[in-house]
Amino acid sequence: MSAAAAGSSAFSRFINSPVGPKTIHFWAPAMKWGLVIAGLGDLARPVDQISIRQQISLAATGLIWTRWSTIITPKNYSLATVNFFVGCTAAYQLARVALNKRETPVEEAVEAKAA
Repeated sequence: MSAAAAGSSAFSRFINSPVGPKTIHFWAPAMKWGLVIAGLGDLARPVDQISIRQQISLAATGLIWTRWSTIITPKNYSLATVNFFVGCTAAYQLARVALNKRETPVEEAVEAKAA
């Protein structure tokens, strides 16, 4: 019976914690996973349709908030995790754009010589 009481106690501590489901500190990161899912969905999008300004904004806020989430009180590691992944998906999209821009002039030069 003491094991059940300890489990119940841990659950009630989680429910009532400063970053538990009764606070915005729990629900904001949970909802922000939608940005990560959208970013992963954009991996199939053609590179010429990716907004560079949007991805720079997402990468910057993701990295800034990752750090900030470990400084604030209460420390919110779930917020830090989701922001890290927001920043990573945006940085990956920016890398795709950069690689495409680097390869495009070479392809255009080859096509111009062939014509």
